[in-house]
Amino acid sequence: MMRSGMAAVFTQVGKPLQIRRFDVSHPKVGEALVRVTACTICSSDLHTYEGRRVAPTPTILGHEIIGRIDSMGAGAPLEDRNGLSLAPGDRVTWAMTSSCDGCFFCVRQLPQKCEKTIKYGHEPLQPGRELTGGLGEFCVLGPGTSILRIPDTLSDETACPANCATATVAAALRVAGTLRECAALVQGAGTLGVTACAMLRVAGAAEVICCDINPVRLRKAEEFGATRIAHPADVASAVRSATGKYGVDIALEMSGSPAAFETGVPLLRIGGIYVLVGGVFPTPAVSVQMEDVIRRLITIRGVHNYTPEDLRTALAFLSENPRLPFDSLIADWLPLAEADEAFRRANDPAVFRMGIRSYSL
Repeated sequence: MMRSGMAAVFTQVGKPLQIRRFDVSHPKVGEALVRVTACTICSSDLHTYEGRRVAPTPTILGHEIIGRIDSMGAGAPLEDRNGLSLAPGDRVTWAMTSSCDGCFFCVRQLPQKCEKTIKYGHEPLQPGRELTGGLGEFCVLGPGTSILRIPDTLSDETACPANCATATVAAALRVAGTLRECAALVQGAGTLGVTACAMLRVAGAAEVICCDINPVRLRKAEEFGATRIAHPADVASAVRSATGKYGVDIALEMSGSPAAFETGVPLLRIGGIYVLVGGVFPTPAVSVQMEDVIRRLITIRGVHNYTPEDLRTALAFLSENPRLPFDSLIADWLPLAEADEAFRRANDPAVFRMGIRSYSL
């Protein structure tokens, strides 16, 4: 008998999510079927829901997902990224994008830009492949998806954002250069920003200056290891206090604010590295002087999504640092039928993440 599962479908901005039921068939070759246990609402989900970011519709949003393997098709991976066996019942997370390992971008070490990718929580509904987002009871993992078993020691609250927020920060720090004894500026104290504060401090950063307009978020950044906090109006003074005349070694732009970028570039030391992460929605153009970049030997890097290895790094970091208060970032869990309310509450700047639960296993 064919099973079915519910999902919350996004059709257009300003319209409530439609709770619909879809057929759930046995996974095809190379696929795994996951019964979703939890999904947290990322800022990019919120931007799509509110119309600040364009997405194909209709679609099932949600990419910060965890669940338990329900069934596996022929040729589905028998081991996870760490070499641990995979079987029905295992609690898992997976990379936001699948990759083929053979296309133009995959062979150039950019698997997150694979030309054949499935991007979970971002795909339009297609007959026979509707269940690719986290706001549903099931999610179908396509071939080439990197899967990781979640250690039993990690709570849902800590594990759920790992395959977006934590992995993205791991990717940003991978390209940021030497972290030990560095002075770093983190612009934006949302989930990305506070996670960056924690990962920088664990990596041995000497100074982590976190900047945000919201005092609630700045206090949270201190809980996660920021050595100094500052409002944007005071961030230059905070950097001078921390580094003297030199400036920071690394700046991480996590807010998506053009003003933050224009403020941050002058705060880099000669030879500093600026990593842009937050601006994944349309914004006004920014101004930067080419001569300034050249004479000060500045490196500017963009990070979008991450590689499967970054997810592996993220999960290991969470497992090895159980005392960090990641559980506190989830404000509340609501059932799938109340997904619109979850999005409404996620718009509160004091809320880091809202969660949706489809099943309790």
